[in-house]
Amino acid sequence: MWQSHDLYAWLHAEGFGGDLDATLPNATTPLMRAALKGDIAIAKQILASGGNIAARNGDGNNALWLACVEGHLALLDLLIEAGIDIDNRNDNGATALIYVASSGRAEVAALLLARGADIHAGTLDGFTALDLAANIDCLNLLRAAQKNNPAKV
Repeated sequence: MWQSHDLYAWLHAEGFGGDLDATLPNATTPLMRAALKGDIAIAKQILASGGNIAARNGDGNNALWLACVEGHLALLDLLIEAGIDIDNRNDNGATALIYVASSGRAEVAALLLARGADIHAGTLDGFTALDLAANIDCLNLLRAAQKNNPAKV
């Protein structure tokens, strides 16, 4: 697998030893690390070099979740365009949309909703993003999305 000099140097600097398939504690992959840091240039190189977009960390989260942590919108778009599972459920059944709604990240929730995130997905306890909305902005976004996409019975 071919890697650019920049990617190889980044992998070494981040503790992956130059190995695109290596992981850090909690099964963090290079793509997850780039997503968390908001490093879109490196994320593009990782994807182009065959980085595993479907990988999940020790909590069951994918790189999309980690991009949501810091609200890296351009990176979210990159990952979604590359085919990441926008509705990946972690070990508690939570999706990235549930996470961002419960942490009050309305701008990120709006992007996920616009890109087709499942408004009806629920945690293992049955809570949806709407149930867990942390602020009025998230609540209003999710109510509008639910109104436009009622649950199928």
